[in-house]
Amino acid sequence: MIPIYREKDRAKLFSRLEKRKMLFSGEVLESVRRILSEVRAEGDRALLRLTEAFDGIKMTPERMCVSPQELRACSERADPAVVLELEKAIFNIHAYHRRQLQESWEFDERGVILGQRVLPLASVGIYVPGGNAAYPSTVLMNVIPAKIAGVPRIAVVTPPGTFERHPIVAAALHALKVREIYLVGGAQAIAALAYGTEMIPRVDKIVGPGNAYVAAAKREVFGEVDIDMMAGPSEIVILATAESNPRYIAADMLSQSEHDESACALCFTDSAAHAVLVQQELEVQIKSLPRNQIARKSLVNYGAIIVTENYFQAAAWINEIAPEHLEIFSSIPLSALDMIRNVGAVFYGDYSPEAVGDYFAGSNHVLPTGGTARFSSPLGVYHFQRRTSIIRYTREELMRTWRSIDILAQAEGLEAHARSVRIRQEEEQPRPETK
Repeated sequence: MIPIYREKDRAKLFSRLEKRKMLFSGEVLESVRRILSEVRAEGDRALLRLTEAFDGIKMTPERMCVSPQELRACSERADPAVVLELEKAIFNIHAYHRRQLQESWEFDERGVILGQRVLPLASVGIYVPGGNAAYPSTVLMNVIPAKIAGVPRIAVVTPPGTFERHPIVAAALHALKVREIYLVGGAQAIAALAYGTEMIPRVDKIVGPGNAYVAAAKREVFGEVDIDMMAGPSEIVILATAESNPRYIAADMLSQSEHDESACALCFTDSAAHAVLVQQELEVQIKSLPRNQIARKSLVNYGAIIVTENYFQAAAWINEIAPEHLEIFSSIPLSALDMIRNVGAVFYGDYSPEAVGDYFAGSNHVLPTGGTARFSSPLGVYHFQRRTSIIRYTREELMRTWRSIDILAQAEGLEAHARSVRIRQEEEQPRPETK
């Protein structure tokens, strides 16, 4: 049964949560580094060999590349009713993200032009998991902001067999008109995107979720390319009071607990009696979940109901936890949002369950986890744009400010820096007449 904590249990709770932080075992890291090295050295030959070893499929370069015709054929096997809802979600996600688009800007001060040039990345690689679960929503959340940013080349990698098992994933890619798709998964796919092979040109940034091997590979190639974030297990925190519906709270906690055994679901309430009601409701609802064993282990390992004196006290805990998702029930005043800074996404009101953000509202569900909401943001259009500073000084402005630059450069011991402005000032001085 999920434990109930009080203020005195603060250290105990945070000690439990600390164990969730993603640490890759030596075995995983050793395997990933070997795979990265092989792909970097051997290119396509290593990709084909590793695909046969890990996926049990003998591939050829031709089979590994998915043609538009193949993608369309796979997408046509998807349930039309699901595709229809997917198209509605695409509209909402596009409407939300197009407001994030940033544009170049500049200003003129005494003839000096200063500004910033905003350009899309030239290429992005997106990892789409295969396996037993299908995640077409993740396709939408990664591809749509990249397209809005104007990225001209979007390359998708996914394990062989993904489209056969989950044609809805193919339908999502087809609907978004993704044309560069490769059937390769795991750390070898990350290596191909980061280093490039004969078949797969390298990209500038890699985004998308994956298992421990994919996550470790992304961390290892960071620097060669950019990555979106180091995503850990999912988490939800719920801020409620005695007036909040315990059935809704339990359902929303389980919506995260069913992800995996390391997922975290916490509820803060101001009533011990209410905490018991939520605890009991969790026991009732978990029995009918298809993934009830996973959800139960998640709740036992990393779940908790915390009884605090008031929501002010809970807000301090939440800022320290910095959760991926925060639900605030309507019994808490909207002004409470001003007290909470560190969170990936906030869902306010009794009718804003976290699932609406996962699938349909339009906001991005790729969110910072493991406390990184203290300094990270949800995936957005801005992640697929880069910025260049623009500086255009006039002769008059340099003559006016050269001495300040000269002094500062010399203070840092960089004489050549100082000379680069001083020499221009000297050139402007009248030359002595020669007899």
